[in-house]
Amino acid sequence: MAPAISLQLYTVNAALEPDLDGGVHRLAEIGFDTVEAFAFVDRAAQLKSAFDAHGITAKTGHAFLVEETIPLPDGTVMTAPSHADTFAAAKELGLEIVIDPFVGPDAWTTREGVERVAARLNAAAVEAAEHGLRVGYHNHDHELRPQIDGQPALQVLASLLDPAVVLELDLYWASAAGIDVVAFIEELGDRIVAVHVKDGPMRDDISTATIPTDQTPAGQGDVRLAEALRAATALEYAVIEFDGFDGDVFDGVQQSYEWLAAQLAPAGSSSASEVSA
Repeated sequence: MAPAISLQLYTVNAALEPDLDGGVHRLAEIGFDTVEAFAFVDRAAQLKSAFDAHGITAKTGHAFLVEETIPLPDGTVMTAPSHADTFAAAKELGLEIVIDPFVGPDAWTTREGVERVAARLNAAAVEAAEHGLRVGYHNHDHELRPQIDGQPALQVLASLLDPAVVLELDLYWASAAGIDVVAFIEELGDRIVAVHVKDGPMRDDISTATIPTDQTPAGQGDVRLAEALRAATALEYAVIEFDGFDGDVFDGVQQSYEWLAAQLAPAGSSSASEVSA
């Protein structure tokens, strides 16, 4: 079965904050019936109401599970919701997988740091299982640049995780880190059940230290998205995301949706034929 096409709601959060219902309606018009929740713990009921009204479900969601405090770009520090509150909100919203979206760069430079991240994710997975949920981790570039014993730190993490913990590989950030995303997916196999489908020109200076604003709709940049999607044989969710887009973000999302739908169409269908033409 083809993976579900989803959207990380962070992408359109600026439109959702003033008009949640209107923004979700626009996503439904594009064709989404699945999204990836963002900042859902304190607004699960509101999100579910908007999703239900427009035939959308959220099966994955981002929430902090490893760190208890998270430094923000403005210099302030955010206290993460408790695991109990996070998993309760996830169940209310109907999620299947709660994915930690960020552990800072310092954790990935030593084996001890990676072991700590793995231990916390493994412990969170035990708690999540009591609620019928799975746990995952989502990367940026800084988990893949450091090498530990000749392997990218994220690969070391995968070797330390309980089989119940999954990965959501951000294909753009992995590419920015210099990783061969196709070989990496083939190496990790069933561990990768979700990917962030994100594109743009690749340059040496791309990092999360300065978020690029020239990301492009899927299929229009330098990321080997089509090959990566074919390599991800255990893929359940293909999640569109933009960190920065210089234009109408809903237009960028729609272009990405149409490209991705064509890529994931069964061989021999009209969409697949149009792509190969």
